[in-house]
Amino acid sequence: MIPFLDLERQHRTLLPELLQAAREVIESGQFILGRHNTEFETAFAAFCGCPHAVAVSSGTSALHLALLAAGVQPGDEVITVPSTFVATVAAIQYAGATARLVDVESASWTLDPARLEAAITPRTKAIIPVHLHGRLADMAPILEIARAHGLIVIEDAAQAHGAEEDGRRAGAIGDIGCFSFYPGKNLGACGEGGAVTTHRADLAARVRRLRDWGQERKHLHLEKGFNYRMDEIQAAMLKVKLPHLDSWTELRRRAAARYDRNLAGSGMQTAAPPRGRNHVYHVYAVRVRDRAAVRDRLAPDIGTSIHYPIPVHLQPAYADLGYSRGAFPVSEALADETLSLPMFPGLTNEQVDAVCCRLCEAVRLAAPLNGRAA
Repeated sequence: MIPFLDLERQHRTLLPELLQAAREVIESGQFILGRHNTEFETAFAAFCGCPHAVAVSSGTSALHLALLAAGVQPGDEVITVPSTFVATVAAIQYAGATARLVDVESASWTLDPARLEAAITPRTKAIIPVHLHGRLADMAPILEIARAHGLIVIEDAAQAHGAEEDGRRAGAIGDIGCFSFYPGKNLGACGEGGAVTTHRADLAARVRRLRDWGQERKHLHLEKGFNYRMDEIQAAMLKVKLPHLDSWTELRRRAAARYDRNLAGSGMQTAAPPRGRNHVYHVYAVRVRDRAAVRDRLAPDIGTSIHYPIPVHLQPAYADLGYSRGAFPVSEALADETLSLPMFPGLTNEQVDAVCCRLCEAVRLAAPLNGRAA
């Protein structure tokens, strides 16, 4: 069996350090906002190339607090994409704002800058480009449009830890960056966690205050806030893992390059080749017709997943967005056709080769079911 994700391999290697870090927290008796939080924030800020990082309870809380810190409020509009996890849109609604969606590019699968300006209205306050699967959105034109209209750019970098372009890393390109440390992420906690990064001290200060009930200091609440703090054990776990992230990313890139070579000429589409080092391959996905049949033929020997089978605008919970099927054809096609293949540090060449061999065979066998090629 080739798993879709192998966290056990990672944790087995780091187990003595992780256990020691947890022991230190337990023995200290400081479980909330202690030294491990502070030290992780400093290290993660340096990793991203930002002066400020604020550790929070999840990627969702990072997005919510980033929007509030940016001044988004009821009546405002925030632009993002339908090809994302629902948390991106949920955070916009938590802030009381309205999400306006823009389709993604068919080549990169990230926000289409050519469609962006048409979605801007007098109520637009911010743009949230999503670095889908670990690939940076096309930030240069997005930032140019945002600056021309006086809009805040909040990077949804939940899948893009360490992705970089022109010497700048995800989370340090827009005004604010938002990260998730969900266990399966490229940098994952042993539970929930997230972070907000920024170059602006004022934004960092407000996020820091809002995550802890709006307190400037203990018992002095300057505004209504939230219990969005990262617990100390998760900060300690992340502090152990962070020094390994660059090497893990290189292993992901090597596996992705082998996938690329093996699948070249297969007829299966992947996202366009990355620009330099702007992709960290949280997910390696291909587009296939008859996805269910292909996936069934791969199981149980090869683990796969789907990101995301229903775009946000077609989710029943988000019918209030007011969109219907056909509104975003590229996102809808990706939802119907993308299949995520095994991807994790330590995935071997032999495993990649086996996945590709089985995948090509499954596509050939599935195609005749509907009398068409994949």
